Amino acid sequence: MELKVVPLHLNKKYLSECCKLINDEWKRSDTARLRSLESSSDTLPTSLILLRNEEIIGHLKLSPIPSIKDGCFVESVVIEKGLRGKGFGRLLMEKAEEYCKNFLQLKTIYLSTKGQEGFYNKLGYIECQPISIYGNYMPLTSTMNFKHENKAKNWEGAPKPPPLPTNSFNINAKTYMRKEL
Repeated sequence: MELKVVPLHLNKKYLSECCKLINDEWKRSDTARLRSLESSSDTLPTSLILLRNEEIIGHLKLSPIPSIKDGCFVESVVIEKGLRGKGFGRLLMEKAEEYCKNFLQLKTIYLSTKGQEGFYNKLGYIECQPISIYGNYMPLTSTMNFKHENKAKNWEGAPKPPPLPTNSFNINAKTYMRKEL
């Protein structure tokens, strides 16, 4: 069994198969997905694909972070559904790290995940502050500030409202992680 990780832009014959692999996990129009995949280049953004015997079985995208010049953001990490749990994701991530360090000359990789924290922890990633790949870093707050208007009103006799649920607005929050190369 021959396994290799290669840049998609140097292997354009896999574009439509790659589009299908990613869209099986995260639905998006083929046109939009192909446009994103076609932006892969020797400089960021770069899509890397995992081939097994010349068949695409995995993908990840490395995107630039405008505020962190020596880092990149890993997105769209996916392994074909029937092949998960067999070490292919680990291989793809390790090869991506080598590519980032040796070819792109980067020092840090960032990512966000929802539910795969254990997988990335095993690869050496640690939790970090949220970052934005669209511009400057903007911290998220875990509490909300409310203005108490009409303080002068007399609310005696009215039942107290129930306490606000903690972090209820953050149920679908992603965990941000990073790894120094």
